[in-house]
Amino acid sequence: MKPILVLQRRRMGDLILSFPLFLWLRRVFPGHPIQVAAEEHFFRPLALLSPQVSYVPWSGTEALLRQDYRLVLNLSAGDQADELAGQARAEEKLGPVLENGARRVHGRWQLYRQSLIQNNRYNRFHWAELNALDVVPLAELRGTAFAEPRRLPPDVVRVGLFLGASDLSKRPGPAFWAELARALLDRGLRPALLGGPAERALGAEVKRIAAAPVLDLCGRLGLKELAAAGQTFQLLVTPDTGPMHLAAWTGLRVLNLSMGNVNPWETGPYQPGHLVLRPTASCAQGCWSCTRGGTRCHAAFSARRTASLVHSMLSGPDERLERLTPPGLALSRSDRGPSGLYRLTRLDRRPPGAHRLLSRFWQAYFGRRFGLWDERTPRSTWAELAATQPRLAEAFTDRLPDLGRGLRIGLTRGSLENSFWTDAPLMLRPLTGYLLPLLQNRDFSAPAWAESLDWLEDLLALTR
Repeated sequence: MKPILVLQRRRMGDLILSFPLFLWLRRVFPGHPIQVAAEEHFFRPLALLSPQVSYVPWSGTEALLRQDYRLVLNLSAGDQADELAGQARAEEKLGPVLENGARRVHGRWQLYRQSLIQNNRYNRFHWAELNALDVVPLAELRGTAFAEPRRLPPDVVRVGLFLGASDLSKRPGPAFWAELARALLDRGLRPALLGGPAERALGAEVKRIAAAPVLDLCGRLGLKELAAAGQTFQLLVTPDTGPMHLAAWTGLRVLNLSMGNVNPWETGPYQPGHLVLRPTASCAQGCWSCTRGGTRCHAAFSARRTASLVHSMLSGPDERLERLTPPGLALSRSDRGPSGLYRLTRLDRRPPGAHRLLSRFWQAYFGRRFGLWDERTPRSTWAELAATQPRLAEAFTDRLPDLGRGLRIGLTRGSLENSFWTDAPLMLRPLTGYLLPLLQNRDFSAPAWAESLDWLEDLLALTR
């Protein structure tokens, strides 16, 4: 049978978040070999932990053009991957493709993911699922059960602290890690500092500041060794980074300190049973890039309170952790919603505010448009929003005619300016941010204009 080709040239964490996709592809396309083009320094140490696929290094991708494929799925970013997707011979292609000098995004979910760039404030679809939804039925996702993270005997007191992240804004500084390590020692736990070669200096600085018997393993463990060492840890405290996803995949429980320009709904630990600690500040509600000046969101994180949270995670049920959540932060548990899709369940009992209600509605609306469920789901989420936030609902519907006027002006001109998206209120940008690339992707053709107007008319009908 013709193979399936997945292009994944992003970071290590993105490759690990593709592991569920590989499982689903094997079920949806039984008998079709799966090839994955990825960076060799990422896939080689992960191959034994990965679902069964054939990895191909980017240095050898020329050979891929000599085959015929059932499907090519491009999950990468960049001209090289887009060109490869365009040149490959396949019955079906999904994701960005460069053909005849023009870049197209195939697949409505892949186009939705592209629309999230600088526009993910209200997104509630996880990256692992966005990888798959164009080709894997929702029933397959719903029917996949991942094991809860393991709980070791109570006499095992080692806790891993993964210090690094791809960006400084995504991780605490050395003073935080040092205070956390001391606070864990005070509670009878044994912290171990973890990181790659790039974290050697950071690990040494943390240990110097801590001035305590802290095990420093930074730069000493490869990915395979890190996965093996994780079998001896009760918990990993970590920013949103590749080793966090490795820990979750291998059953090591995670406390994700979600800070900086990340959105845990998109890239939080995917398997159920992990905890995510995230600032509640408005600017942290879906953050693609920082607009408030660096690490302001770090201030809400307290090392001592984090240590208390870790200690309680190891000694009781999650539900009693609410009172230990520091002010300015929200604690959530990775879970699955009724549809079977990823969900972060807040452990506090506060009623949902405007942001959470709008996020639920937009997820329900896009899911309905893309065929995951019928209109009852967005209607019920809109009814909840309108009942609890009537002024917000009124402002929402009052601005929809402006979008209609913008589309009609664009139709007359034959194109839309970027301002159609950027000038829209934040609460409406999920729609404008999707319709603009939809029209661009189809060269502002008449069917694309008709579809865009249908999206708006459908939204008006649902919110009446």
